[in-house]
Amino acid sequence: MYLKLNDLSFQYDDQQLIHSFSCAIEKGSITAVLGSSGSGKSTLLRLICGLEKPIEGSMTLDQKVMFDNAHFTEAHCRQIGLVFQDYALFPHLTVRKNIEYGVRKSSVLRKKEIVDRLLKMVELTQDADKYPSQCSGGMQQRVAIARALANEPKLLLLDEPFSNLDQQLKDRMRILMKQWFKEQGVTVIIVTHDQQDAAMLADQIIVLGA
Repeated sequence: MYLKLNDLSFQYDDQQLIHSFSCAIEKGSITAVLGSSGSGKSTLLRLICGLEKPIEGSMTLDQKVMFDNAHFTEAHCRQIGLVFQDYALFPHLTVRKNIEYGVRKSSVLRKKEIVDRLLKMVELTQDADKYPSQCSGGMQQRVAIARALANEPKLLLLDEPFSNLDQQLKDRMRILMKQWFKEQGVTVIIVTHDQQDAAMLADQIIVLGA
């Protein structure tokens, strides 16, 4: 398996949020993590990408140990992309510059090629010079996803990606996102409380707090 989590546990102060959680995820698949508010969905993403440290358990990604009892790989070394619920775009940067920020060290020409390809993929080529304040919620979501993909992550994590969208736009973005990810061969984990998100997008569904 491409990603393996074994007996993962985490607690904040005296509250245990995740207990002995295990899963296995195939490369290029889309996995939805379902759960109610407070079930530990967002915490699970933070553990996977290295923003939090587990108290027990292990994780391997692409046959490399990210953490176990003797080892912990820092977040910036994991090559994992995380798109936050509020998208976390830089308000002073244009759409193009926000996406360009995600590109790893590269030549100017190569960087432009990557950004141009992603702008086209997310249908924002004509909006490249706009600022986030000039973009709709759906456009901001696409910028955030493109910025995460610009780093060519081994794994992409999405935290409630449709929570800020109206129903019509949500339906369209589900279709587009599944198409993008499958075309790019990206391995994706999406956390959501919406069963329809999971049904329309995911190859497998994991339920937290069940």
